[in-house]
Amino acid sequence: MTPLHQIDPGRHLLIAGPTASGKSALALTVARAQGGLIVNADALQIWSCWRVLTARPTSDDEAAAPHALYGHVAPDVAYSVGDWLRDVAGLLHRRLIVVGGTGLYLTALTQGLAHVPPVPPTVRAEGDARLATEGGLARMAADLDPATRARIDTRNPARVQRAWEVLTATGRGLADWQADTPPPLIAAHDAQRILVTADRDWLADRIAGRFHAMMRQGALEEARAMLPSWDPARQWARAIGAPDLVAHLRSEIDLPTATERAIIATRQYAKAQRIWFRGRMKDWQPVQADAKSTDRN
Repeated sequence: MTPLHQIDPGRHLLIAGPTASGKSALALTVARAQGGLIVNADALQIWSCWRVLTARPTSDDEAAAPHALYGHVAPDVAYSVGDWLRDVAGLLHRRLIVVGGTGLYLTALTQGLAHVPPVPPTVRAEGDARLATEGGLARMAADLDPATRARIDTRNPARVQRAWEVLTATGRGLADWQADTPPPLIAAHDAQRILVTADRDWLADRIAGRFHAMMRQGALEEARAMLPSWDPARQWARAIGAPDLVAHLRSEIDLPTATERAIIATRQYAKAQRIWFRGRMKDWQPVQADAKSTDRN
């Protein structure tokens, strides 16, 4: 990892990296040595219902340094990248150590985000219904304007539905709205930007070991607590591993199968993160993950 003497305490620090690469350990080390507020940039760690399953900082971590925007959103609340940016904006009077693996959050923070009008609930409900039908994802992607369709991952249901809803509600494609992007909250010269990189096989082993540790620490109990309100269409239900544990709790698969599926899903998520970082964060400073780190993130 980057030595502390190479980190500028006079600027914000942004740390990106794939899941389980040890970036949260780096953030905590910096905060303890230099001061600063650790700010979550992981779209899964915002949910109050998932602490273990999303590998949020432990209570000991939170006691060692101030943290913000972890577990602060209730499951019945919709939350967007725009909401996250507004939350971060309220913290800019402090030196921030922003850490996470959600590329959309980090690029919006450093490159700006278009102010797209809110989508009416009726349009969102129609989008949910269309996506739930057989072949719904492909049809929604086909309905998008060409510029937007070329810019998003058309295999990602959340991204496709969002783009479809914006086009339906406003008559303008998401790409068109994004062309009117305002200045970023944190410009490149105002922050040191670090991208943690890791060997694929090393990271795969880390992911597997971490998920088994999560199971010992209560991940299944977290899923059981959310079972009565389970709805796979809700944002909070997209936590990696949650669908697999719920399937086990519903007696659809055995626990070893659920565990293996969750590990595979996490590895696939890490691959998607690396693709985003390579494509959109080429100007970030790469640092190799610390093989000795025991941090989960």
